[in-house]
Amino acid sequence: MGYSFTADDVAFLRSGQGHAALRAASSLPLSPASMIADIGELRGRYTPFDAALIETVTCRRRARTKLRHADDLLLTDDAVQQATAWPVAQARSVEIVRRYPDAVVHDVTCSVGAELVELSSRLGVAGVIGSDIDPVRVAMAAHNAGTVELSAPTVLLRADALTRASSADVVLADPARRTGSGRVFRLDQLTPSLFELFTVYAGRPLVVKCAPGLDHQNLREQFGFDGEAQVTSLDGGVRETCLWSGPGTRPVRRATVLRSGEGGAVARYEITDDTDDDVPSAEPGEWIIDPDGAIVRAGLVRHYAHRHGLWQLDPQIAYLTGDSVPEAGRGFRIIGQTTVSDKVLRKALHTLDCGALEILVRGLDVDPDALRKRLKPKGTRPLSLVLTRIGRKGVAFICEPGVRGER
Repeated sequence: MGYSFTADDVAFLRSGQGHAALRAASSLPLSPASMIADIGELRGRYTPFDAALIETVTCRRRARTKLRHADDLLLTDDAVQQATAWPVAQARSVEIVRRYPDAVVHDVTCSVGAELVELSSRLGVAGVIGSDIDPVRVAMAAHNAGTVELSAPTVLLRADALTRASSADVVLADPARRTGSGRVFRLDQLTPSLFELFTVYAGRPLVVKCAPGLDHQNLREQFGFDGEAQVTSLDGGVRETCLWSGPGTRPVRRATVLRSGEGGAVARYEITDDTDDDVPSAEPGEWIIDPDGAIVRAGLVRHYAHRHGLWQLDPQIAYLTGDSVPEAGRGFRIIGQTTVSDKVLRKALHTLDCGALEILVRGLDVDPDALRKRLKPKGTRPLSLVLTRIGRKGVAFICEPGVRGER
């Protein structure tokens, strides 16, 4: 748990004196080695706001790779942890504009306004409303909305997410996945409840950001969810599952794969279950293909294989194989195939002068770190080891280091 900001803290941080104090705090290292001295300096000059200054600066530093304009924002520890990385938030805002052009969008759990800023900066949005039950976070959001040039009229207010506080065309929600006891995983532990959100905003377009591990198939089967489940990854890491429901949505599974490029550019790849998934299982080709995690989580491995002319090693395993590496996948060129015996693997890797060794496992109960210690590679050549199951038989593929597929 981070520092608990008060309304007085936020008012000070937004003032001219607060801006000067933040500049002073930002000039300090605030490292474990210097923290006692840094606290003493800030306490001597800015009591009782020293703790708020330290928390703000440390949160800004942690948010630099996640949020744009992080060094200008007012943030809390929880807000940084749950905030959507800006390329993902940007992609969602683009999608909202595409689906609902010239709409008024209400972010009913706006927190400190990180995603609200992305929406308000987007051309094609008629207006943005942000609300949160916590008045301190609303005040932070008001500050953060003032750090960038906004394209859409933006209004902030205090309201419970389960109260229809506006007649906006589209509702956006990001239920909290943390409590005082830590992270929560069950759907009924989210705040506000996912099912209550669906009930309160029934009949209206609703976009709900959820954790990447959400079992969207169970949501359909057990709770009757009939909207779209979109799993999004960024630079190889699965970030979230977003649920789209209401008028105009269909029960589709979608994987969105985002890759950061130079100059802030973000490449986007998408696939849905509207496409064919008829693929064979056969002997390995030149490459083992590991589809992006969003594709795996969305249950679209076979659809991805069909689109790119790949095939499966085993119908139950997410590794694919083929003669080239398509985008949204990582490829490992096969240079050898063995059993999964430690003795056999150790000998084969020694023969190949294996040094640094990446181990990937699917379908077998193997701890990669423990196996690496047992194999004791001591050579100079970096290699990858892909362990999987074909039928009931464990198989090991010794490969060149993995490469990303490109367009």
